[in-house]
Amino acid sequence: MPKDKRVESITDMNQDFAQWYTDVVRKAELAEYSETGGCIIFQPYGYAIWELIQAHLDGELKATGHENVYMPMLIPENLLQKEKDHIEGFAPEVAWVTHGGSEELAERLCVRPTSETLFCSHYSNIIQSWRDLPKLYNQWCNVMRWEKTTRPFLRTREFLWQEGHTAHATAEESLAEALKILDIYCNMAENILAIPVIKGQKTEREKFAGALATYTFESMMHDGKALQTGTTHDLGDKFAQAFDIKYLDKDNKQQYVHQSSWGVTTRLIGAIIMVHGDNNGLVLPPAIAPTQVMIIPIASHKPGVEAAAKDLCTRLSKTARTKIDLSDKSPGWKFAEHEMKGIPIRLELGPKDIEAGQCIIARRDTNEKFTVSLEGDTLETAIADTLHAIHSNLFARANDRVKAKTYIAYNINELKSILDEKSGFVKAMWCRDEACEIVVKDHATATSRCIPFEQEAIGDECFVCGKPADTMVVWGRAY
Repeated sequence: MPKDKRVESITDMNQDFAQWYTDVVRKAELAEYSETGGCIIFQPYGYAIWELIQAHLDGELKATGHENVYMPMLIPENLLQKEKDHIEGFAPEVAWVTHGGSEELAERLCVRPTSETLFCSHYSNIIQSWRDLPKLYNQWCNVMRWEKTTRPFLRTREFLWQEGHTAHATAEESLAEALKILDIYCNMAENILAIPVIKGQKTEREKFAGALATYTFESMMHDGKALQTGTTHDLGDKFAQAFDIKYLDKDNKQQYVHQSSWGVTTRLIGAIIMVHGDNNGLVLPPAIAPTQVMIIPIASHKPGVEAAAKDLCTRLSKTARTKIDLSDKSPGWKFAEHEMKGIPIRLELGPKDIEAGQCIIARRDTNEKFTVSLEGDTLETAIADTLHAIHSNLFARANDRVKAKTYIAYNINELKSILDEKSGFVKAMWCRDEACEIVVKDHATATSRCIPFEQEAIGDECFVCGKPADTMVVWGRAY
C-alpha cells in the first residue's frame, strides 16, 4: 500500500510534541487558524466532536435538575467591579468594548471572561424566599480571555464552554453541588473520553479568583505534561454579599445565599488529541467519534460492490454512527485519511468478501484486522463489542501511562530533575505555605496541580523547606 502524504507530513510526536499536535489539528480537519489573532475556526469535524460532548454533558446536567439559560455577552464595567477579587483575577485577560459605532461609550463593556457577575445580578432580582432556592442554572456559550500565547483548543482567546452557576440556602449545599458536578465531570472524562483523571482541590494560590475553594480534575498528556481539564468552585456567600443576594428563610430572617460555579471547555478536544493520538494522527474514543464506522468499498467499480456497501451502511447505521466512502480515491489513500481522523472502526468490503458472506474490520487503536460474518446479527454484535473494547483499551493505555510517569520527590532538586529528564506527575509533601509554592515555580518552573482527595503519606516533611507537612500534592508542568 503506498504511503499517504497526509501521514508523512505529521511531525513525529517524540521529536516535537507541540508541532505534532498542531499537525493533527489541521490534518484531521478539526480546526483552522483565523484572521482574528488567537482565535480558531471550528471545522465541521471538530465541532461535531464538541456537539457529542455537549449532548452527553447536557443530558447529565438536566438529569440532575439543572436548567439552561443564556446571559448577555457584554458586562458593564461597574458590574464587574462589584466583586474586587474577581476582576483583579481576570484583569489582564479582559477584552473591552469602548465604542458603539463611531461613538465612544459612556461606560466600557467587558466581553465576558466568565459570567459570575451577570448571574449574581440576575439572582439578586429573582431570589426573595427560601422557596426560590436552589437555582440550578447552566449556559452554553462562548467567552473571551485575551491570552498572549495561544494553541488550538487548549488556549485560545475565544473558546466555547458551559458554565454552571447555582444558588443555595446553605454552605453545605453549595459545597455539595461543587463536589457533585466534579463527579459528573470525572465520570464523563473516564467513561466517555477514556481519559483517567486525578481529582482534588486547588491550593489557595491556584484557586479561582473570588472562590472559597476550587476543585479540579487533572489529566496527563502523552508527553507527561498536565492539563487542568475542568474545575468547580464553591463560592460561599462572597459574591452574594457583593451583589446583595438575600432570601427570607423559614424563620422569616434575611440570609445570604451560597453559590457554586463550574465549567468545562473545548479544551477537552485538545485533551483527547494529546492523550490518545499517535504518529498516524487522531485516535477518537468511540462515544465522541462523529463517525464510529467507516465503510470502504474495495474495487467498487465491480458489479454489486457499491450497492452492497450502501446496504451495509444502512444496516449498520442502526447500531453505530456509520458512513461510507464512495470517493474516487484509492483504498490506500482512504485508509490513511480515515486513520488520520481517528475513526474507531474501518470496515472493508470487496467482491471476494461479498462472495464469502463476510467483511473485514480494522481497529484504529491497535491496527488489528479480522473477518466477520455478514449473516444474522453477527456483524452488529462484533461492531458493538469492538467499540466497547476500543474504549477500554484507550483508557487502560492512558492509565498505564499515568502510572508509569508518576513519581515521588523528597526535595525540590529531585522534583526538578524528574521534570527535566522524564516529565510527568510528581507527588511530594507540602507544608501549605504559599512561599514554598513560589519557590517551586521559580526553581523548577512547576505548579501544584491539585491536593488529591486520595491522600498518601509519603513523608512528614515539606519537600521544599523541611518543615512538618501532612499534605500530599501532585506537582507538574502544565499546558
